[in-house]
Amino acid sequence: MQATLPTLTSPLPQPKETAPLSETLLVVDDEDAIRETIAIALEEQGYRVLQAADGRQALELVHTSERLDLVILDLMLPSLNGLDLCRLLRREGNTIPILMLTAKSSETDRVVGLELGADDYLTKPFGMRELIARCRSVLRRQQQSQLSDATVLRHGDLCLFTQECRVLVRGIEVNFSPKEFRLLELFMGNPRRVWTREQLLDRIWGSDFMGDSKTVDVHIRWLREKLELDPSNPEYLVTVRGFGYRFG
Repeated sequence: MQATLPTLTSPLPQPKETAPLSETLLVVDDEDAIRETIAIALEEQGYRVLQAADGRQALELVHTSERLDLVILDLMLPSLNGLDLCRLLRREGNTIPILMLTAKSSETDRVVGLELGADDYLTKPFGMRELIARCRSVLRRQQQSQLSDATVLRHGDLCLFTQECRVLVRGIEVNFSPKEFRLLELFMGNPRRVWTREQLLDRIWGSDFMGDSKTVDVHIRWLREKLELDPSNPEYLVTVRGFGYRFG
């Protein structure tokens, strides 16, 4: 059967900052003409593009590539179809975004793909401008999710920026030593959890630390002086007598 090429109804958008050069996309389609047309269009937008002609090859690339930011996945593939590949990746715990391509227009096919963990879909034939817009949208959502989940920890009047090594206390930036920062990051990342001195030494100072466990108490006191309105009556770093410390 002759391949149905993506339609090009208007000029492609020009490369801009919305298509970072570092992002790598994998295009999976057994129709050479379609796969190569998509790859060329994406490369013109500044993306790095890998290609796979079947599900097995795609799975190998996912497992061996240093970085993949998005998989553009056709459902009708030889050796391992797109739905099975999507199902397998999600069972492995792989959260890479997946944009499905399908020649099937029924609602059932779309619903099954989305329920298996795909992030978006396009029905063939499609316009290249729409494909590029969908790719950008999925990548943008992924980036925003990673930022909100991983880089900022908030609790009350405290805000810790993990990647910037900054802490705001009641809106004012306060300087912390590396050990103090790592302690606070551990506490804020695990609110209400009680940590013993030995656990804190192991996590922050390392298992080969030869000093006294009172080192932890000293650093807790320094943290309280920077965090608490009344260090003698702390609301953030609380002592749990007979056990250790908890946050909140």
